[in-house]
Order: sequence, then structure tokens, then C-alpha cells
Amino acid sequence: MLVIFVVLGAAVLHATWNAMAHGAPDRVAGLALFELAAGVIGLVAILLTGLPPAGTWGYIVASALLHLAYLGGLLASYQLGQFSQMYPLARGTSPWVVALVSIVVLHQHLAVIELAGVLLISGGLIGLVFIGRPGRRQLPALLAAFGTGLMIASYTVVDGVAVHKMPVATYMGWVFMLQGFAVPLAVVLWRGPQAFNLPKPAIFSGLFGGVVSMAAYGLVLWAQTRGTLAAIAALRETSIIFGALIGTLFFNERFGPKRAAAAAVVVTGIILITLG
Repeated sequence: MLVIFVVLGAAVLHATWNAMAHGAPDRVAGLALFELAAGVIGLVAILLTGLPPAGTWGYIVASALLHLAYLGGLLASYQLGQFSQMYPLARGTSPWVVALVSIVVLHQHLAVIELAGVLLISGGLIGLVFIGRPGRRQLPALLAAFGTGLMIASYTVVDGVAVHKMPVATYMGWVFMLQGFAVPLAVVLWRGPQAFNLPKPAIFSGLFGGVVSMAAYGLVLWAQTRGTLAAIAALRETSIIFGALIGTLFFNERFGPKRAAAAAVVVTGIILITLG
């Protein structure tokens, strides 16, 4: 039960920092500040924990690269589409892909009731997207969000294996140190140092968002050491419900009865995973 509450708490934090990224006046610079804060925290972590065990560098590098691809897709999704549609599609794609890989490739056992919960959560989350009846003009945004979901699934599987081979703090520190400094460096090379000429509130918001994202990620990594990978992945994506509420309250994006019904499907899936 503790694992479930921890993952749901991570979901709230995840929805919060994604909303902050979407609402940033300059999303590219804002995301770079997020990653800079995460990179500094990661550096402190590796100074305290040291090198990872031999033979585990592949997981660290793979996760960092997948996270960079995910961030690129996330930025493209938010530039092209609405937060309350792009966020659910990106996050809702991941649980069923992770479930498939964990069962077929990693040979993890998933009880029938847990599998039903994963499928309900995925279906409800993706339903949140198509309730809005996206048209052809939104196809690039939908493709970007779907590709982002595949990247999420990929790094989730890599992370799920890696945390059983080294301490969570070590793994998390190296992954975030590598990706955290790469993003702002790329932005400086692309747009120059003036990219960060932002108002002080925007700078503080960006750095704080990085701290929030690190907290969300760390909680999920801890949970992956104590629960089934597919179930944890599905529970984490309930952040979409919180994201939809944030989109309604702060971005004036409609929620409505149909989205409430989709949210109820997600809650049902959570209950099934809890019972499993």
C-alpha cells in the first residue's frame, strides 16, 4: 500500500512540473532550466555515491539518451497541441507498452486483475485525448505525443532493470547529471547565452520545476525496486488525471462529463491494481 501512495504522490508532482513546463513563457529555456537544476542535483548525488558498479554504464547511458529523446518529443508536443490532450496521450501510451515488454521480454508475472487494471488505466488515459476529437491538423502533435510515449516506455523498462543492479541514488544521479547538463548546453549552442535572459520569476520557476521533476522521478525509481514494473508504470501515469484538472483550472481547457467518465475508468484501474 505504501508503494501505491508513493507512486500516486509522484504522479501529482509529475503533473505539476509538466504544467509548469507547458505554462513557461519560453518553453525551450524553461525546460533547459528544469534540466540544469536536475543536473546539479545529479552531480551532488554522484559526488556522494561514487561510480556505479561495473557493467552498468550501458543502462545509465541508454536512460540518459532516451530521456533526451523524450524531452525533445515533449517539447514538440507542447508546442503543437493542447496540454490536456498531449499529456494524456504521451503518458497513456506508456503503460500498455511497458506491460507488454515486462511480460514478453522480462518474463515478469502480472496477475490477471493487475493486467486488467493496466489496460483500464491506459484506455481511460488515451480516451482523455480522443474525447476532444482531434482533427487532421493535429496529426503532427498527436504523432509527437505518441513518439514521446514510446520513449517513456523505453526508459521505464531500462530504469526498471537498472535499479535492481545498483543503488537508486547512484543511478539517478548519473542519469540526471548526464542529461541535465546536456540540455542547457544544447540550448546555448542553438540560441546563444541570451536564451536565458528571462525574468527572475521565470528563472526561479524553471529551477524549482527541475527539483520537482527529480523528486517525482526518484519516488518512482524507489517504487520500482518494490513493485511490479507494469503496475508501477500504470499508476505513475495517473498523473494525467491531475494534468487534466490542471489544464482545466489554469489553462482554461474543458474537462466536461466525458473526460470525467474517462477519469473514472482510470480510477477503476487503480483500484484493480491495488487489489492485485
